[in-house]
Amino acid sequence: MTENTKTHVILLSCGSFNPITKGHIHMFEKAREYLHKTGRFIVIGGIVSPVHDSYGKPGLVPSRHRLTMCQLAVQSSDWIRVDPWECYQDTWQTTCSVLEHHRDLMKRVTGCILSNVNTPSTTPVIGQPQNETSAIYQNTVNKSVAIKFWGKMSESLGKICCVRPHMDRFTFVDENANLGTAMRYEEIELRILLLCGSDLLESFCIPGLWNESDMEVIVGDFGIVVVPRDGADTERIMNHSSVLRKHKDNIIVVKDEIDHPMSIVSSTKSRLALQHGDGHVVDYLSQPVIDYILQSQLYINASG
Repeated sequence: MTENTKTHVILLSCGSFNPITKGHIHMFEKAREYLHKTGRFIVIGGIVSPVHDSYGKPGLVPSRHRLTMCQLAVQSSDWIRVDPWECYQDTWQTTCSVLEHHRDLMKRVTGCILSNVNTPSTTPVIGQPQNETSAIYQNTVNKSVAIKFWGKMSESLGKICCVRPHMDRFTFVDENANLGTAMRYEEIELRILLLCGSDLLESFCIPGLWNESDMEVIVGDFGIVVVPRDGADTERIMNHSSVLRKHKDNIIVVKDEIDHPMSIVSSTKSRLALQHGDGHVVDYLSQPVIDYILQSQLYINASG
């Protein structure tokens, strides 16, 4: 399969990130590695989307802290970014709404129609060249570099950036920028996939917890990449839900023969370690996140 025919993927992870752990970042890295190994996908970006404050989870610290910790956790990554849209809304947003927001944003920015697993898009990237101005952030000839795809989310949210490594055929521009005649358009298949652990997948099986129509959209229209945690039996989990069984082909389970230590790291363990002064917290959280937590006096009490 050539690069032209591979599916281009943006991995989106929703959650409390209370706090964001090394395990969360490991999940992104393992998912990207696995998808690339299949030979069918090119992961062009990762998005961390912390939940709104009104989610109401006990011990959830304010989003301003969680956003900062997430930004510190991904500051050394050239392909994962933090998106504040969910936090900045008036109220809690469903996972389905967050996925649809990013799908619509990608449509505006790229001009292409995003496809689901079973219905590849045949629509090429749509451009509207207006003058001879060269496109910004354009690659130099014969040089493979990381190419940034800029899109303006809104005046209050700033810019969105996903990294596409080694793809000379694309130029990424500001959503409102003049594309110019120098830009080349090629047909691509671009998808946003929900990235999650097996615990979220298992929650789909709890009666009444998820709106069934939302589940149909999440699994059927978008698709899921699952990174199993702590030896979870994903096959058994999927068989317990009619929606998961129905859209089983849209669920990609990241297989790893070796249980990685990061697969058992959780935000709950991290908070407990902080509350008890456990030195193992350095195994769970990156140092910049630990420093921020201590500076801001977060998670010191059992209440959060």
